[in-house]
Amino acid sequence: MNPKKKLYRNTQEKMVAGVLAGLADYFEHDVVFYRLAFVIALIVTGLMPGVLVYLVAWVIIPQRPVIEPIPEADYTIYN
Repeated sequence: MNPKKKLYRNTQEKMVAGVLAGLADYFEHDVVFYRLAFVIALIVTGLMPGVLVYLVAWVIIPQRPVIEPIPEADYTIYN
């Protein structure tokens, strides 16, 4: 793993808050496996522990920074 890799919530592929999509991005797996495992864990343990863990992760894991493209007019070089 890359030592400079950071865990972020993925807001492009989010269903609720992007926590599971962010984990899938970080570990380079398909997000479907994480969502399926989370749903199974919710069913097996009851709703409350899983929902609480998800809410805590939502608060702790930062949102991925959005990089806005610079408009073409700003690429002009003035002498």
